[in-house]
Amino acid sequence: MPASLAGQLVVAISSRALFDFEEENRLFEAGDDGAYMQLQLARLEQPARAGVAFSLVNKLLAFNDAGAAPRVEVVILSRNDPVSGLRVFRSAQHYGLPILRGVFTRGRSPWRYLRPLEAQLFLSANMADVKSALDAGVPAARVYPDSARASAAHPFEVRIAFDGDAVLFSDEAERVFQRDGLAAFQDHESERAATPLAPGPFKPLLAALQRLQREPSRAMRLRTALVTARSAPAHERAVRTLMDWRIEVDEAMFLGGLAKGEFLREFEPDFFFDDQTGHIENAAAHVPAGHVAAGVANANHAG
Repeated sequence: MPASLAGQLVVAISSRALFDFEEENRLFEAGDDGAYMQLQLARLEQPARAGVAFSLVNKLLAFNDAGAAPRVEVVILSRNDPVSGLRVFRSAQHYGLPILRGVFTRGRSPWRYLRPLEAQLFLSANMADVKSALDAGVPAARVYPDSARASAAHPFEVRIAFDGDAVLFSDEAERVFQRDGLAAFQDHESERAATPLAPGPFKPLLAALQRLQREPSRAMRLRTALVTARSAPAHERAVRTLMDWRIEVDEAMFLGGLAKGEFLREFEPDFFFDDQTGHIENAAAHVPAGHVAAGVANANHAG
């Protein structure tokens, strides 16, 4: 029988999201992939530094208890060439990351391989690849490589924070806000407090994480947070939507437009997902962050 990833949380991640390859990437983006390959090969025995999503990946993999069926699979999905991929795997081995699978496409977009992987999350520093993944229905975010790294204060707990509208939920309410302003948004949400919002692009990931949370491993726990610009009375529809989905979050922050960064600094997530670049830029000074290029807030930035 062929191997199968069925029943596992499958995370696909680019090499730049997992490791700090920013110096090497400058050669790649200059169009000199030959020099890039030679540099990676010359540094084959030099482990890359941890990247912005390293802590998230490291902790998720810790849900795989020894002797039990694996629950999390991490696959490298990279525009790197196969030779440079050698250093990626060597670096993973150096840090004790049990990453066994990878796809390397030498400059071509790798997002199509998300479908046979049945990935539930894709993290990449390449915006075009992220948008293609989102269009294909895969939860995806563009990592900010210069984000602050995750706190080391919670070694046995993976913490993940999500924005609400256009991330966990559809952008229905955000469209009202963008078109008609805050008062109309509050009225719209108050009138529909008992009507669940449609799922957003990251609802499948939150559902998959909930399954991990309900059966914690011996080594790792999971804690989630909703961090949203909503405030009362619009908070109720968000809470009721999660109740309708039978999904729980551990913390909810209804910030009413306050900057999210300092609140996230106190929550100390291993990763934060938001659809608005302003929120991500504010958050990235404090925590690892990724841009979910979905919904009306990103409609004018397509292409």
